[in-house]
Amino acid sequence: MKKIVFAVLFVTSVMAAQDMKVVKGDFGFLKDQKEVNIVFDYSKMTLLKEKYPEKEYVANRTKELNEKMKSSGDVWKKKWDTSKEQIWNPKFLELMNVVYSKDNKDVNFQEGLAAAKYTLIVDAIWVYPGWDAGIMKQAAKVTTQLKFVETKNKANVLLEISSENAPGDQWGSNFSNESRIGEGFAKTAKSLAKMLLKKAY
Repeated sequence: MKKIVFAVLFVTSVMAAQDMKVVKGDFGFLKDQKEVNIVFDYSKMTLLKEKYPEKEYVANRTKELNEKMKSSGDVWKKKWDTSKEQIWNPKFLELMNVVYSKDNKDVNFQEGLAAAKYTLIVDAIWVYPGWDAGIMKQAAKVTTQLKFVETKNKANVLLEISSENAPGDQWGSNFSNESRIGEGFAKTAKSLAKMLLKKAY
């Protein structure tokens, strides 16, 4: 039985493998930059295999949960509405900077750095929340487009990186969709930071 459970968990982790590749541009402009501004954009985000727009996904999920237990959907919606600012963005920022701190690099990626020469736009494209049923589970998946632009001329894209299916999971059980998605953003940031560490810094 233990072997079967391990096999299932192994398969789900393999299915959630991340694919990160450079779409266009190079890394040279970042070499001497100590600070990079970050902007998160969720305006084009879709969810699930059906690629529902976020507004439709939230409406459907709220209705579904309310039908199962009165008011539970409304409670979930409040959690969802705050998840970007309270979980996803902080997770991304934390992991970006942890990688550089561990490597003793004086580099800071942060929101609100208006004076920074360059800005990283984290464009959320697609999210799969995953699920957790105790013994069996499937990680969340997060797909983003990561665009480095001039802060004063955001139409000028210097580097664009595609990150597909970044897995979001934690050891043990994690029954929060929002938390699992947050781990997907953390994985995206960690992979991006390591790529930049190798190619830019």
